Amino acid sequence: MIRRAKILEIPEILSITKSCAAHMAASGIHQWNDAYPNRAAFLKDLEREELYVYQNGENIIGSITITSIQDEEYRTVKWLTPAGKNRYIHRLAVHPDHQGKGYAQKLMAFAESLARASGAISIRLDTFSQNQRNQDFYEKRGYTRLGPVYFPKQSPHPFYCYELEL
Repeated sequence: MIRRAKILEIPEILSITKSCAAHMAASGIHQWNDAYPNRAAFLKDLEREELYVYQNGENIIGSITITSIQDEEYRTVKWLTPAGKNRYIHRLAVHPDHQGKGYAQKLMAFAESLARASGAISIRLDTFSQNQRNQDFYEKRGYTRLGPVYFPKQSPHPFYCYELEL
């Protein structure tokens, strides 16, 4: 079941993202670190009612942020659609013990459905240039790879922006 997150679940969500970061680092992918994702980002998501969790039984196994707010870093990207009626995906995470079972697909399908229902014309996101698995994941879902953006606190490598027209 996918539902809005609750404040008491922030530590569990952070534990999932830290597990994901360690799992990626073990594969040589240094996409997330101690600075990101962080508690402050999730608290802001929660305050805006933009943070969702995937609950499997009694356990939270994943999370996703779905927002209408464009990050400053995205301003330089040549997007496929005009700005205004877009949704942005951030911090998609599924605990490594549950990866490869379709949960990320379900979280994305949920996000895309929510975006359509809100009248959005596209979904925009970014993923790490050194994470080929994520790039393949989004491209198989029909997302178009666009220009790079940089998050210096995370990595000297670029993050590729993607967009799906709805």
